[in-house]
Amino acid sequence: MTVTIDAEPAAVSLDPARSALLVIDMQRDFLEPGGFGESLGNNVAKLRAAIAPCARLMQAMRAVGVPVLHTREGHRPGLEDVHPEKQARCAPGRKIGDSGPMGRILVRGEAGHDFIAELYPLPGESVIDKPGKGAFYATDLDLLLRSAGIEHLIICGVTTEVCVHTTVREANDRGYRVLVPGDCCASYFDEFHRVGLAMISAQGGIFGAVTTANAIIDAFGGRQNGDDA
Repeated sequence: MTVTIDAEPAAVSLDPARSALLVIDMQRDFLEPGGFGESLGNNVAKLRAAIAPCARLMQAMRAVGVPVLHTREGHRPGLEDVHPEKQARCAPGRKIGDSGPMGRILVRGEAGHDFIAELYPLPGESVIDKPGKGAFYATDLDLLLRSAGIEHLIICGVTTEVCVHTTVREANDRGYRVLVPGDCCASYFDEFHRVGLAMISAQGGIFGAVTTANAIIDAFGGRQNGDDA
């Protein structure tokens, strides 16, 4: 069985049995007021706009048995997995491992590293802790997906132009068919979000296709009464 989803640059047909939803870095430090992202001067409301569409999409995928996987960017408490170059790009007082508004910055196990309550993984859903921007770098994500027979990835999360885009490109290079619901992604910068999505679907879908949460939910037959068009 396949479902066909309206998308740009063209409709995409997916086999639900070979599809998975990958939710990127919906973490407290990036999305919540008072977190690390806001401490850098960013408007976290721009990221929080993606929460409701993501929640609807996650609920719909769970209802039809499509696996939902979650990533978190962060490092070991001893910082053994932090490249010196990544650490060098951090501002003084805002380096990985420094004390931040919600604990040590980008360190696994700290409050800010955890998922926001609205999109918390269910028991049994895979969580991929990643030390870099891309979800495939230094993780077992590819092994998990191939072991489950996954060929199609629906990728969403934050931020559009950084961790989402890096993961989309990595997935494309590994032969996965990628679909990105743009309203389930967000950036601190409006232009970066717009251009990031445009780059994915450019040149006939060079990295994948772009759609919306409701287009996916409609195709899977799960639209709720009262959902926005």
